[in-house]
Amino acid sequence: MTAVNAVARGELAALYGPVADDLPRVDALIASLVQVEFPWLRRMLESTLGGGGKRLRPAIALLAGRLGRYDLELLVPLAASVELLHTATLVHDDVIDAAPKRRGRPTAAALFNNASSVMLGDYLFAHAAEFVTRTGHVQVIRNFTDTLRVMAQGELAQDIAAFEYSRDVQRYLDRIHGKTASLFATAAENGALVTGAPEREVRALRRFGAQIGIAFQIVDDVLDFAATAEELGKPAGSDLLAGTLTLPALLYMESAPDDNPVRRAFAGTRRRANLQRAVADIRASDLLEQSMATARRFADEARAALDALPAGEPRATLDGLVDYVLARRS
Repeated sequence: MTAVNAVARGELAALYGPVADDLPRVDALIASLVQVEFPWLRRMLESTLGGGGKRLRPAIALLAGRLGRYDLELLVPLAASVELLHTATLVHDDVIDAAPKRRGRPTAAALFNNASSVMLGDYLFAHAAEFVTRTGHVQVIRNFTDTLRVMAQGELAQDIAAFEYSRDVQRYLDRIHGKTASLFATAAENGALVTGAPEREVRALRRFGAQIGIAFQIVDDVLDFAATAEELGKPAGSDLLAGTLTLPALLYMESAPDDNPVRRAFAGTRRRANLQRAVADIRASDLLEQSMATARRFADEARAALDALPAGEPRATLDGLVDYVLARRS
């Protein structure tokens, strides 16, 4: 079942407006990767690419393309490259985190093994790069490679900082810009670039993508504490239990900077018990709402960036995606 078929047609049309009917072409291009000679690789690709999803990043690329000459021969491989880049990073993340499930489905690392999963991620990176070269647009290709570098730096920064005690919120924002928001920014900017949108609109779309991407990740970090295991496919507070500090945890630490369960856990004192105590405290507090208020501020900045775009269905649909990002539960 494709990602588009997995979501009710009416819901998809409402969410993605003028590009909803074009997303199946993106899915079809991604699905074409499954047609390989080696059965073991085919099984891995079917498992990894068959999970569906809302295709938010490719939809943003297509919507940005609506502001120029809407050419699906260029936009479909561009949108597919964005989604494959995102998927490849998730495959590698699951190896690093030793995650058994993602969104309730077994990860490639759980189904196969770490070495094969790392190579699978590399395989997807290679195809993402091949797709983006089909645009023939040098700046679009350069943006793609820059984004891959920035995302890798963001993931490295998160991995290196595991269980490192720091109350630096700006450091957190810098990290999530690298690992998440940079891809949203590139999806929006490249969609506009490849179809020849005016430079002012290209800049505005990059800003929109960066700000909605930060809001998206903050919401993700709130859901890590607030959502049920059924909604997320993992226990509440998984990031903190793995030593990753996100905004709710940082605000919690600020509330008692000299002595709190996170500080004690990161110092090696009853690590699991102290982190579970911190997760329970955060869930019972107003810190998740404070974090959502920060997400809404970035969402407002994303909306403000849209002021540079002409009125019409693409702009209105992008504006609606801001509401979706803030309201989602998974």
